[in-house]
Amino acid sequence: MLMRPVETTGVIPGYLMSSEPNRIKYVLAHPLRFMYTAVNGFRANQGALLSAAVAFYTLLSIVPMLAIILIVLSQLTDIQPLLATMREYLGLVAPGHSVDLSAQITVFLGDWRLVGGIGLAMLVFFSSIAFTMLENAMSVIFFHRIAIHRRHFLISAIIPYCYILCLALGLLLLSTLSGALNSMDASGYTFMGYDWSPGGHITGIIYALGIFGEVLLLTSLYLVMPTGRLSFRHALIGGLTATLLWELTRHFLVWYFSNLSIVNVIYGTFATTIIILLSLEAGALIILFGAQVISEYERIDSKS
Repeated sequence: MLMRPVETTGVIPGYLMSSEPNRIKYVLAHPLRFMYTAVNGFRANQGALLSAAVAFYTLLSIVPMLAIILIVLSQLTDIQPLLATMREYLGLVAPGHSVDLSAQITVFLGDWRLVGGIGLAMLVFFSSIAFTMLENAMSVIFFHRIAIHRRHFLISAIIPYCYILCLALGLLLLSTLSGALNSMDASGYTFMGYDWSPGGHITGIIYALGIFGEVLLLTSLYLVMPTGRLSFRHALIGGLTATLLWELTRHFLVWYFSNLSIVNVIYGTFATTIIILLSLEAGALIILFGAQVISEYERIDSKS
């Protein structure tokens, strides 16, 4: 059941009343007031609680989702390059623990035929619930849109599987590009009479591709998850901001868990799960706060 958010000061539900130039002028003239309103709105909407729910369901979904993707793609191409690419980019989601996650998925892939039809159906279901929870969380933040636009339940049911399909295609594309780059690095190529080779830049290129995919994914979340039509420019700004914040947070988490954290001492064998859950919650906080900023921006009164 959706929670009705508390209205915050300085914004109005009728977001269509404000014009774009007036919104920009307001934010530039009162940046601290705007951020204060966004933080208050996030607290009023119980953003931390929503982020915890999204993180928990993402933890439940990530292994089944990747398992389903790899099961399908393994019927089309060699599984080893896919596993290597997945391990590389899992580091963007679960910093420092991509090896643990990929090892668990690899073990499952060796025995997936034993789960049967019902087991595969359950995997498909659990692989989608993270996107469903994220949509529900964003519907709380974008409550002013719910009052004007309503989405058919079939569309909400289809959206998670569209994302899973896009992730599968993205993994296949990144795996193919990674293989091509590694092959190019080994043999080099000739262009306009010169010998070219990426040399030691392969890792940087693969990382840049991952960041680009991350921006696209986050932008699409802001564009698709809220009901109604959201400006692509607003969604792209949200995607770029969330990506920057997550990259800073991700590197901090890697440093923290490697040097200062006592999670391993406290939780022992459960430490990996706890660390992954904390990383996912940090990511969910960033995504939902970005949505809150967009929501508050939409609801700026043109007379403010």
